[in-house]
Amino acid sequence: MSSPVEINTKRPLSLFEGYGVELEYMIADSETLDVKPVSDRLLEKAAGKIVNEHSFGGMAWSNELVLHVIEIKTNGPAVSLKPLRSAFMGQVRAIEKILERFGARLMPGAIHPWMNPFTEVKLWPHEQNLIYEAYHRIFDCRGHGWANLQSTHLNLPFDGDDEFGKLHAATRLTLPLIPAVAASSPVADAERKPFLDYRMEMYRTNSMRIPSVTGKIVPEPVFSRSGYEQEIFQPMYREIAPFDTDGILQEEWLNSRGAMSRWDRQTIEIRVIDNQEYPGADIAVLEWVVNLTKALVDEKWATRAEQQAWSETELYHILMKTIKLGDQAVIQNADFLSLFGLREKKISAGELCHYLFDELKDVYLFSETSEIHLNLIFEKGPLARRILNALPNRFTKPDLFNIYTELCNSLRDGRSFQP
Repeated sequence: MSSPVEINTKRPLSLFEGYGVELEYMIADSETLDVKPVSDRLLEKAAGKIVNEHSFGGMAWSNELVLHVIEIKTNGPAVSLKPLRSAFMGQVRAIEKILERFGARLMPGAIHPWMNPFTEVKLWPHEQNLIYEAYHRIFDCRGHGWANLQSTHLNLPFDGDDEFGKLHAATRLTLPLIPAVAASSPVADAERKPFLDYRMEMYRTNSMRIPSVTGKIVPEPVFSRSGYEQEIFQPMYREIAPFDTDGILQEEWLNSRGAMSRWDRQTIEIRVIDNQEYPGADIAVLEWVVNLTKALVDEKWATRAEQQAWSETELYHILMKTIKLGDQAVIQNADFLSLFGLREKKISAGELCHYLFDELKDVYLFSETSEIHLNLIFEKGPLARRILNALPNRFTKPDLFNIYTELCNSLRDGRSFQP
């Protein structure tokens, strides 16, 4: 099967010359929608043996920490985001065809709405399980923060310290706004949670035993490789060393900040993006994130020095508001708003994101499908709000079953969720 995605093999890549995208999906029982831990059987059926990763149609499927999650990703940096919508849909359909044999299907969204992560979790037991067992031994991978969270990852390349400094400054400012457009996890344990982006609240706290692993989600203001090594990597390695005496986890991928700098492949990986209802929705959110990041790199509203001056603590406070309230979070930091050319003293996060979309769309082009979906988000709210609006105030598990069946159908059919 040939790939519809053009992969950029130029090395090293400069800013915005390529995009690495990863989408994580839950595997659910076709009848009950309970989690079904069969990712190893899926990969075995596709590859002829149990593997960690299977290449298919120019893309790849890979395992995750737990057996009820499968990841679909670009097999290298794609030249453009636009073709990924149909490419990922093709992968989804291929996976679902295999899952039919196991009485299973894919479920979108960032958290399973009623899974008990303490009793139902099954870790990947095959190759690389030493890494997963080390995580489990140190952090206890039961609970939503490890066993029940699905996200969309975006890798953006840079070449050298100067480009890293520009990109890191821009992504740090973008992170606090992402839940306002991407939150999709308002329900867990069969109940409404006090966070529109409950996945990020669980992600924020899953490594509290070793606080330097996640930091404040927003990375520290460091803008060179040496600074990153000194301020982020080394404290993290020192802090985990007494718990990881074999050194299994003392690698740069241990860093779990919301924007992880991956020096092994010279990218910044953005992880503050909940999985959406179908790949077209994910690509719409990614186009918004990429275009906002581009505008900041281009110093459209603020200089690089002004962008780099922000501490992680200041940005963390804004991020926590959007994690909790999503588009309805009120941003009252006038200095932050001035970074985007606004003179207002306060504005809702949804209004700010809509304003930024209007500012961007004539210069940094969006695909037509993405514009349509983003307008849905700005009118009806992120997926989390649309899920809540579709549920009665006092909902039951059957109510959740009906809504999440419709979400599964949105993924299967490749369409937006519009209750």
